Amino acid sequence: MNPLLYTDGYKVDHRRQYPNKTTLVYSNWTPRKSRIDGIEEVVFFGLQYFIKKYIMEDFEKNFFAQPKAEIAKKYSRRINNYLGENSVGIHHIEDLHDLGYLPMAIKALPEGVSVPIRVPMMTMYNTLPEFFWLTNYFETLLSTTLWMPCNSATIAKEYRKILDNYAQETSSMPEFVDWQGHDFSMRGMAGLEAAIMSSAGHLLSFTGTDTIPTVDFLETYYNANSDTELVGGSVAATEHSVMCMGTNTGEQETFKRLITEVYPNGIVSIVSDTWDLWKVLTTYLPNLKEEVLARDGKVVIRPDSGDPVDIICGNPSGTSEEERKGVIQLLWETFGGTTNEKGYKELDGHIGAIYGDSITLDRATQICERLKQSGFASTNVVLGIGSFTYQYNTRDTFGFAMKATYGEVDGEGREIYKDPITDDGTKKSAKGLLKIIKQNGSYELIDQVGWKDEQQGELREVYRDGKLLVDDNLTAIRERI
Repeated sequence: MNPLLYTDGYKVDHRRQYPNKTTLVYSNWTPRKSRIDGIEEVVFFGLQYFIKKYIMEDFEKNFFAQPKAEIAKKYSRRINNYLGENSVGIHHIEDLHDLGYLPMAIKALPEGVSVPIRVPMMTMYNTLPEFFWLTNYFETLLSTTLWMPCNSATIAKEYRKILDNYAQETSSMPEFVDWQGHDFSMRGMAGLEAAIMSSAGHLLSFTGTDTIPTVDFLETYYNANSDTELVGGSVAATEHSVMCMGTNTGEQETFKRLITEVYPNGIVSIVSDTWDLWKVLTTYLPNLKEEVLARDGKVVIRPDSGDPVDIICGNPSGTSEEERKGVIQLLWETFGGTTNEKGYKELDGHIGAIYGDSITLDRATQICERLKQSGFASTNVVLGIGSFTYQYNTRDTFGFAMKATYGEVDGEGREIYKDPITDDGTKKSAKGLLKIIKQNGSYELIDQVGWKDEQQGELREVYRDGKLLVDDNLTAIRERI
């Protein structure tokens, strides 16, 4: 598809709606409001993919490399069929094709940094006067591409903060947090691209993911190299169909076969609540204790239903002793472990647990806190983070918007802005040319500056006139986050 059709329908004729002699439109991408309590900064991530994939790859392959007559014919057909009788025209599309590149400048903060609400992450504007219409033509494509990776990278960082804090307080191996948040979201995301980009945001803070194509994504668009660095990984794991096929009455034998024959060493995660989780913990595992302890590796028990806080930590109101104790206490009673220098119990290295369903930021906090209150290190459990966390959000989670704040008409600059009288302030925009400075480690916006000041500050030019000027890598972005 011609990438100029990757837009909202109302965009195609804005060119004629701007004032006559308009020559420049200058816009920015900004998170305007947080709808998650406690989050007042948003991680910037995804722009390099947007530029490489759409601004460069798609436009080169599906626009500039195609015959102009064919491009014009198809574009006219689509717009005429779509709008009916209209005067959108085709000459501006043909002129862009003749030019052979997108005459745009994109300036941005470094990917991976956290940006306060209402501070722009990037700006873009046209570099040739006749193509002023291009800037906001890209609003739709930019928005639909960027909001999710920014959201997911931000939320993953919040998980990382929680897990880091508890590991520092209770664990002898805080480095384990790299693996403690594991991305299980792919099947619940809104399509493959959403799954990949969200998981890439997750992998800025963690190394665990079951979304395999994310590794290729980060190698392709963010210069990662899985031969020389840990981009993302996982472990061998079962699913319910495997356990069901072994039958209810043969479940202990399924466990034994898995840990002694199929995976005699290494890490294996076994879903354990296909029928009776408590029977697995109090009968099957004690019967297989010698086999578990004889392995060179870890057997990870995976409950998958119920309230994760109560299942892992115990439910004081439970109807049985097993329910009241919970998974970690029951594993401790069978396999034991050590008490670290901080005074918290850590399970024997041959056994562990993961909970991969219905985890939220609040539940992650509750699990860590209740483990701590019970005398256990937070790193006794891995948390599988799914699509409820990463898909159950929208562009409005952080109020993302791309808005124009400056333009030039007949050689004169115009500082433009929006400030709806009926709004609560969320939609009030900055005004004029923008400069981002860094004060006390935090980014701040200064608007209504001149071009000389606009060229200073923290925004760096990452793209101009068909050329990528900054080609960042995963390692650097992870260091920033």
